Amino acid sequence: MSGKIRVTVWNEFRHEIRNERVKAVYPDGMHTVIGEGLLETGDFEVKYAWLDKDPEHGLSEEVLQNTDVLVWWGHMAHADVKDEIVDRVQKHILQGMGLIVLHSGHFSKIFRRMLGTTCSLKWREVAEKERIWTVEPAHPIAQGLPEHFELPHTEMYGERFDIPTPKDVVFITWYEGGEVFRSGVTFERGYGRIFYFAPGHETFPIFRDANIRRVIANAARWAAPRIRREITCPSVPALEDIRTKPE
Repeated sequence: MSGKIRVTVWNEFRHEIRNERVKAVYPDGMHTVIGEGLLETGDFEVKYAWLDKDPEHGLSEEVLQNTDVLVWWGHMAHADVKDEIVDRVQKHILQGMGLIVLHSGHFSKIFRRMLGTTCSLKWREVAEKERIWTVEPAHPIAQGLPEHFELPHTEMYGERFDIPTPKDVVFITWYEGGEVFRSGVTFERGYGRIFYFAPGHETFPIFRDANIRRVIANAARWAAPRIRREITCPSVPALEDIRTKPE
């Protein structure tokens, strides 16, 4: 790839409008804060889309054709995402577009579609401390991250996390209440790369944290397409003469 990585940050953008607690933390939407973290690196072009932006949720064919990495945050309105848009996003991931799914996006239609499991987990919201351990420090997504870092207040996500065996487990989280969680995991589907990262509850300023921003930026670089190509199932001629004949 040459030039800047083209990122589309997708957000439901309903909590920030309807909930005063969330609006106080993210007055212009979580997507803009996530985007600011990417823009400050100088490596990305960032555009924004949200559920009610237009009839296609801001994810038209043209938008996705011009997106290298799609960042997804969803929570209260997973069912409102149209299936035909999920089909479209899936097609582009299989053809090489990267996908980063954040926090409660684990229950999004697109994440469950790509993984083929329920993606269920345990949860608790009491503003407890979260300690994130970097368990694969050599992974590109872990570049520049310390051995561990902490968020003072978060929502707990605990095991069992019903996902397929990840390609990589980059981060594991310990919560103040005692649970642990595979909080940063990667997958590959078709030509596309997928990264799920658990921190990011809407009532806490998690996306303003420098380490969280570094993780998302690293993940966007890692997930950027290596190839964009349609996957087909062609019938092809033989490369060599076939001399064997059936009896």
